[in-house]
Amino acid sequence: MSTDASVPLAKNEDSPRGFAFALTAYLLWGFLPFYMKAVAHIPPAEVIAHRIVWSLPLAGIVLVLLGRTADIRAALRSPRMLAMGALTALLITVNWGTYVWAIGAGHALDAALGYFINPLFSIFLGAVLLKERLQPLQIAAIALAALAVAILAFDNGGIPWVALTLAVSWGFYALLRKTLPLGPNQGFFLEVLILSGPALVYILYLEYGSGLGHFYRTGLADTTLLLGCGVVTAVPLMIYANGAKLLKLSTIGIMQYIAPTMIFLIAVFAFQEPLGTARMIAFPLIWAGLFLYSLSMLKGSRGR
Repeated sequence: MSTDASVPLAKNEDSPRGFAFALTAYLLWGFLPFYMKAVAHIPPAEVIAHRIVWSLPLAGIVLVLLGRTADIRAALRSPRMLAMGALTALLITVNWGTYVWAIGAGHALDAALGYFINPLFSIFLGAVLLKERLQPLQIAAIALAALAVAILAFDNGGIPWVALTLAVSWGFYALLRKTLPLGPNQGFFLEVLILSGPALVYILYLEYGSGLGHFYRTGLADTTLLLGCGVVTAVPLMIYANGAKLLKLSTIGIMQYIAPTMIFLIAVFAFQEPLGTARMIAFPLIWAGLFLYSLSMLKGSRGR
């Protein structure tokens, strides 16, 4: 996520408060599959629409409390920022939609794989698009990830599209968000603001047009779960945004493995998804690649 250009950058050091914020966010993301499993009987598109609509007031309240509403007014007057916001909003929608479908359809392991691959894909993007120089350990890490994907593709008779869609959509999202001159809270609000119109129209169509909506027609439990989609979407993201400012990049880099590790364990032990031979080979390859990536990141941090 990008930092707010109008706010002085925090010192590049860890703080207990930042660690607590980031750990809370990653734990909330790690337990999110249980929530998504609870709404698995609702079509993913409807779940995403409610995630967007109910995130908007929460994100707005945070901006009011922080006194950052002027940033949004400036963004709304800038065609370039609106275009960039629309593009990042599209990417985050693809990411959310894929994730919600994957959990509900019994592909939580693929979701975990996607988020394990993500940091390695981000390194690849940096090398290809930003001409960043790759270290030998980083090259080896990317090669291991590519080998893991190839093994899964051979075993499945096709590419592991869930994992790759999650990794690619989030990788490009993170890359483009760096070019958007808005802080993380402001950027998130802009994205859900752009998406809220179509999302609200879709919800109204489901409830009053087709009669297929789940917001109040199918009982209090579904209504509560759909309302809660805003909380489980906005709260971890904003907690993370505040924690990331108070931690070193290397610390955040290591902590980002918490959520996919929890998703992996939940998929295997709670959802009883089969690992299979190919996955039992692919996951250790990815973990080995992440170890090399972390090692290169820590070496770079010490060098600086």
